Amino acid sequence: MNEIRTLSDESIDLACGGDAARALAIQSNWAVLRCLDEQVKIIERNVLAQAKLKPAFEKLMTVDGIGKILGMTIMYETGAIERFSKVGCFASYARCVPSGHFSNGKKKGEGNRKNGNKYLSWAFVEAAHFAVRYSERVRRFHQRKKAKTNGVVAVKAVAHKLARACYHILKDQTPFEVERAFA
Repeated sequence: MNEIRTLSDESIDLACGGDAARALAIQSNWAVLRCLDEQVKIIERNVLAQAKLKPAFEKLMTVDGIGKILGMTIMYETGAIERFSKVGCFASYARCVPSGHFSNGKKKGEGNRKNGNKYLSWAFVEAAHFAVRYSERVRRFHQRKKAKTNGVVAVKAVAHKLARACYHILKDQTPFEVERAFA
């Protein structure tokens, strides 16, 4: 995606090999992308000016993949961390765990998959994507999971680990330790 942002009109013409219609389509899409980037920056600036992270949530910024916007999303959607008695309750609320019912190793049905907070789920999946991109240890964990299952399950596993780490960070007010979360 970053390579696309560095393209110029001349490089687009070169890449299209003289196909004027294709070059025009790519250039118009590129213009829309630039416009959307500007609008997103304006919105983020206004949100960051109005909303500030509460002191209890400042430690979230130490987690790989969580920036200011995702940190605020997690802060607003989580509420008081004391309402979750265990880390599993928080991970379940964040929709980071499967909802199957099992008895004696056999699946007996699905639970309510839509229980929990969909915005918190989105925030942890976004954080997982960024963590995989920028943290070597998280990337290795993701690659191991992806080799055994598929990409969606691997990203959800990273999101689950991040949700568990965030619970402990908020509960104990300690900074994020990637070695503990992704051993």
